[in-house]
Amino acid sequence: MIVEVLHIDECPSWEKAAVRTREALDLLGLGAVQVKARVLRTAEEAAVTAFAGSPTITVDGTDAFPSDGRTADLACRVYLTDQGLAGMPTTDQIVEAIRIRV
Repeated sequence: MIVEVLHIDECPSWEKAAVRTREALDLLGLGAVQVKARVLRTAEEAAVTAFAGSPTITVDGTDAFPSDGRTADLACRVYLTDQGLAGMPTTDQIVEAIRIRV
């Protein structure tokens, strides 16, 4: 399993999203799976990935939170959480997103 956090340099949420992704994997007993962070610097890089804004969490190259929002724009992403809109999903949301892909 390959888990990546795709992000742009200007995104204030990507590091915490990576931490939450690591927590989710640990909760699922997948401690051996690495969380890789990959910075996207150009629209061309974004266009050839499952990027939907920063941060985008992918599992085996697929957006863990699929939407119609795939973009080549180097922009931030917003997630709907139980506390409202946020710059990243909650750990529980990440657990569920990964669980259905395992």
